[in-house]
Amino acid sequence: MEKKIGKREECRRERIAGQERSGLSVKQFCEQQQITEQSFYYWRKRLREREPVRFALVETKAVRPQPPADPVLELVLATGERLRIGPGVDPATLRSVLEALRA
Repeated sequence: MEKKIGKREECRRERIAGQERSGLSVKQFCEQQQITEQSFYYWRKRLREREPVRFALVETKAVRPQPPADPVLELVLATGERLRIGPGVDPATLRSVLEALRA
């Protein structure tokens, strides 16, 4: 009995993958395959919930700390405070800091 269920699930997985590969909308695909959209969405959701969790092994290596690089840019604020911006700064973080200073 379990073989039958596994085979049905595999068939449904293949249908869902087929829709994604086809480039058709779900509605068009379902009409073409003669299945209801409701059952397609139901099985897509149900099968996604069952998908196994995948892990990847990540190996790390010890990295010697680098001496701080000379700042590329130094902003001196009207209050006398200095903001030193190095070469590896994250642009989104810098944007957030500058927006906070403008406020």
